[in-house]
Amino acid sequence: MSASALFILDLKGKVLICRNYMGNMDMNEIDHFMPFLIKREDEAETTPLITHGSSHFLWIKHNNLYLVAMTKKNANAALLYSFLYKMVQVLQEYFKELEEESIRDNFVTVYELMDEVMDFGFPQTTDSQILQEYITQQGHKLEIGAVRPPATVTNAVSWRSEGIKYRKNEVFMDVIESVNLLVNASGSVLRSEIVGCVKLKVFLSGMPELRLGLNDKVLFEITGRDKSKTVELEDVKFHQCVRLSRFQNDRTISFIPPDGESELMSYRLNTMVKPLIWIESVIEKFSHSRVEIKARSQFKSRSTANNVSILVPVPSDADSPKFKTSTGTAKWLPEKNVVQWSIKSFPGGKEYLMRAHFGLPSVDSDELDAKRPILVNFEIPYFTVSGIQVRYLKIIEKSGYQALPWVRYITQSGDYQLRTN
Repeated sequence: MSASALFILDLKGKVLICRNYMGNMDMNEIDHFMPFLIKREDEAETTPLITHGSSHFLWIKHNNLYLVAMTKKNANAALLYSFLYKMVQVLQEYFKELEEESIRDNFVTVYELMDEVMDFGFPQTTDSQILQEYITQQGHKLEIGAVRPPATVTNAVSWRSEGIKYRKNEVFMDVIESVNLLVNASGSVLRSEIVGCVKLKVFLSGMPELRLGLNDKVLFEITGRDKSKTVELEDVKFHQCVRLSRFQNDRTISFIPPDGESELMSYRLNTMVKPLIWIESVIEKFSHSRVEIKARSQFKSRSTANNVSILVPVPSDADSPKFKTSTGTAKWLPEKNVVQWSIKSFPGGKEYLMRAHFGLPSVDSDELDAKRPILVNFEIPYFTVSGIQVRYLKIIEKSGYQALPWVRYITQSGDYQLRTN
């Protein structure tokens, strides 16, 4: 059994919109949700599941909204939480921002979506690309005669419509890796991980089958090949189009892709990464505050980091800034209490310097002791820090047309922080 009812509440617990899917529960039970939640928060015992008698409330909070699934015993909790987060994603893709105002402004569309994403308590179509084929934000005209369901609803491949045609058949694949890094003031790496995803932009006719080959360590072990240049992927998560049984059997990534843009897979590597951009800082706070930052790129010279932004914290009461940089531009952002050093192009194996001088008031501020980290943002095209490679991308379609696959690699900063003394 899954959800008996779905509610969207405001921060005070008032019901904005709801849908009764099974008719086996008293909808007024939701009145007990907010008092129980407040009581648990007061007792510091907040849990994602609240029970009142035989009623269970499984809830998540998003901005100024609560999404609550109400059910009786023996529900699949993992399925329901997955559904609630998917519901948030669908609503965001429809309304860009999901908050109380966007629900109030789009009651009709939200009701229609709630009707389509779940049937008699069980999740159904939750792909917004498919939903947008027949639930629009322009309202609906009443048509006389038999209403045919969209082909994607009755189609075995629910994420792709039949009869798609393109004059030029192409697939664009982006392998994007974000580097999360935390370095302490003495230069030791405290946290390091790579979070990656493979994104598709598909312009293919018909119902093509795609097969993707990666330098996957497990696959190379199965086939007895040299695994010296392989990657061991962790926490792999696939789009529903991927045939999981084939991947589990022989690590083949085989799928019929959604049309247009989609995320095929995501993965994580919990591995020690050599910091791609290393920062050495000297921050002195006397009558004049002096900041000296040395930035060094620690990747190969054939690669270049673009749009590098280094945010250096300064005291909130600093004034009269003066800057000197060996490359790029520096500016003071007083609303954020940082100096932003921007470098448009930062080749590998280079080192640059930035100096800043500030005036400080004579009275010491307690905020001077607040040690905020230096934040670094960057993007390195044609490069993956993990070494993941697309070995092949085969496109098979019964009409036998020729299609062009394009693959691009990008490494970018995620949560990239270096603490200062």
